[in-house]
Amino acid sequence: MLNIFGESRGAFCDQQSRRNFIKVGALGLGGLSLPQLLRAEQQAGKGSSRKAIIMIYMPGGPPHQDMYDLKMDAPSEVRGEFKPISTKVPGIRICEHLPHLASIADKCVFVNSLVGSVGQHASFQCMTGRSPNNQPPGGWPELGSTLSRLHGDPLSVSPPYVNLSPKMRHTPYNFGKNSFLGMGHMPFSPAGEIKSDMALNDISLERLGDRKNLLRSFDQFRREVDHSGMMEGLDSFNEQAFDVLTSSRLLEALDIGKEDPAIRARYGKGTEKEQGDAAPRLNEQFLIARRLVEAGARVVTLSYSFWDWHGSNFKRAKENFPDFDQALSALIEDLHQRGMADDTTVLAWGEFGRTPTINAQGGRDHWPRVANALLACGGMNTGQVIGKTDRLGGEATERGVHFQEMFATLYHNMGIDPNTTTIPDLTGRPQFLVDTNYKPLPEVI
Repeated sequence: MLNIFGESRGAFCDQQSRRNFIKVGALGLGGLSLPQLLRAEQQAGKGSSRKAIIMIYMPGGPPHQDMYDLKMDAPSEVRGEFKPISTKVPGIRICEHLPHLASIADKCVFVNSLVGSVGQHASFQCMTGRSPNNQPPGGWPELGSTLSRLHGDPLSVSPPYVNLSPKMRHTPYNFGKNSFLGMGHMPFSPAGEIKSDMALNDISLERLGDRKNLLRSFDQFRREVDHSGMMEGLDSFNEQAFDVLTSSRLLEALDIGKEDPAIRARYGKGTEKEQGDAAPRLNEQFLIARRLVEAGARVVTLSYSFWDWHGSNFKRAKENFPDFDQALSALIEDLHQRGMADDTTVLAWGEFGRTPTINAQGGRDHWPRVANALLACGGMNTGQVIGKTDRLGGEATERGVHFQEMFATLYHNMGIDPNTTTIPDLTGRPQFLVDTNYKPLPEVI
């Protein structure tokens, strides 16, 4: 990774120093590909829309029947110990441990009938909307990569796709991967890793402003690594890449120390401890996501906690639900208060749901037949529930919503027609953003 030595200047929400952010994140779009991204954006002549998406991935699959779709008439081995509470919207009731979301239910869409999961413990379907089977050469692109290709801003020093997720031990949970769109549309990953450690020796943060010395040092660095093929040369796009590195706009977005303490307190802290084999519960990532959208990012993704509760389901829910409730409700309210709600779509979901029957360990197992999701903002018609499940919460009985319908809605909210817009794969063949039989949710548009 690119490692620029300098003094620590304080810490971000995960207690990494600002210097460490430069080390692990700068120019790190899966490799030194930010110049490629900038070049591709300029060639594509993309527009300057300010619409954006914040996607919260819940690795492991959250228990749908314990969150927004409680089944009080089901037998005790299905119903569990939680009770529903009333919300801001008459007739909508959700879990007692989600009171903040209940108070802003008028700003949310609860999708209780998500279907079409392939049943894999992986982020792929949440990130692409697609099945991992029978992919075109190069692989399906993630939402952020597609919108980088279609909707990046050549005048912005903020990367169009930012992935805040840490590297998770269960590798299929990880995302931010290459696709047929190429490395130029991989995400900027402040918490990411690349395979080698490349260093600009003797260049401190204070000297980054001295472009002449920086480029001279970088030129020496290039000669030392050219034999590996890792660098393709320097041009104005490399300079613009350093503009991203030195941009006060991007760095300030990542530095939540500059945020109003009252707003930080509203989001909460969560915990820095890794949960299971997935991610920590870092509530301030939700705040960073909002700040990155303000700085010009098109798509910001993050992973939140670990939801694969084969045992102690209700104990773990009592630990996770309050933090999740605080962070997500704070984000939604913050977007409304800042006038960003119409242009920024929020989606929180996992790869599948959980079994209706509670197992002998007090947990719920994998259940790909139905799951849930929460949508908010994006100029949508909110304050509603879409879909119903049966008495046990095991099957969608009304208005099953497919993963691709969710993606069609996200693209629609970005001002893109998902049923007519195409992107070329590696063979030059045009690929639709979603299969043409899937449309945006009419209930919300």
